Amino acid sequence: MSTKNLSLYLNDHLAGSVSALELLDHMISTSGDKALEHFFRDLRGDIQKDQEVLRKVMGVLGIEESGVRQAVAWVMEKVGRAKLPFAGGVSEIDLVQALEGLLMGITGKKSLWHSLSGVQDVARRLEGIDLANLEQRAENQCERVRAKSELAVKDAFKAV
Repeated sequence: MSTKNLSLYLNDHLAGSVSALELLDHMISTSGDKALEHFFRDLRGDIQKDQEVLRKVMGVLGIEESGVRQAVAWVMEKVGRAKLPFAGGVSEIDLVQALEGLLMGITGKKSLWHSLSGVQDVARRLEGIDLANLEQRAENQCERVRAKSELAVKDAFKAV
């Protein structure tokens, strides 16, 4: 993997985590449901920790953060949120769409950890970082979001 490709790849994942945290902050502040708010707070904490590890990985590998990519991610999250009105709380379909977006991002993060462990030179440089554990942690996050999403889909489409 070239340094340029690695930089693009890691910065894209960092930008994705910025978007995820912004979306979760919004969901926490607008959910109107204490159990749902708690779910999103826990998930936000996990994603924040993973973002910190990603920043550490980038530092170890000598990859600079792209402020431009993070700014674009922030703007795109705001644009995406514009279609989620959340007036008076989170609607059923808004919740489904938010959970699906989060699931896609977490699945990508799982792939990130797996990909890094598969590149011998990169994995060697990251010996102190448990990539297998990070991949499993992402899988656990996927399972939690998938379970919440399945319930949300049932609620959103119950009259169909």
